[in-house]
Amino acid sequence: MTTTANVPTAHVPNTTVPTTPYGLTPLRIIRSEWHKLRTVRSTWITVGAAAAFLLGVGILMGATYTSDGGDSDVDTVVLSLYGSQLGGIALAVLGILVTAGEYPTGMVRASLTAVPRRLPVLWAKAAVYTAVVSTLSLVTAVLTFLTAQVFLSDTDQAASLTDDGVLAALAGNAAGVTLLGVIALGLGAALRSVPGAIGAFVGGVLIVPEILGMLPYEAMDTAVRYFPTQAAGALGSATPMPGAASPGAALLALFLWAAAALAVPALLLKRRDV
Repeated sequence: MTTTANVPTAHVPNTTVPTTPYGLTPLRIIRSEWHKLRTVRSTWITVGAAAAFLLGVGILMGATYTSDGGDSDVDTVVLSLYGSQLGGIALAVLGILVTAGEYPTGMVRASLTAVPRRLPVLWAKAAVYTAVVSTLSLVTAVLTFLTAQVFLSDTDQAASLTDDGVLAALAGNAAGVTLLGVIALGLGAALRSVPGAIGAFVGGVLIVPEILGMLPYEAMDTAVRYFPTQAAGALGSATPMPGAASPGAALLALFLWAAAALAVPALLLKRRDV
């Protein structure tokens, strides 16, 4: 007689990875960076300071303007937006905080662990910052111009949004401030230090071109026109500025400066550890 043994079959565990609706996508990375930006107190402080500088200086210039003063030959938009440099510095600090601000707290480790490819984090930060700052800058510039015109309506600086070049100058001012902030954001990502990036921005972007412009060389004068702050200034005027680059050339120069400022930290993110 032959006896058949019943051999139990081994249980093979299911190794199929369950699907999840919460995969990593560019939109979700952008949403994460937007959440980080709007929930940090420094964002509202710097944004509020930038708007206050621009609006406050614009009201001051409008309220104190006289036709026989020294500003009668200044472009109307430039006169109204004299506070752009102060506001731009505040927004540049915000750009630095967006990137370099994560390194002292260690938040950057969590961000790059969640997004191992790293570069999408940098692109998302730049995209969110650009969208927020460009919108804020344009709205504040238009509001400041209209408020200043309340005081300038009976002077030789009276103008309206429908005048030739005014809307283009307001949009150009916003674009210039935004791209300067993107350059600051890139410096923050490259240097990974808030004080270091602020020093590099103030020294390299604001001061060095002024020093180079004082050199007695025509070629240097031509080159300085395309430096970031000078190019941004050329974008914010309703009438052509003597000795400045054309708006198209100035905008292209600013785009190239911003692209270079982002390319450096992108390369460093790929080549070195956090």
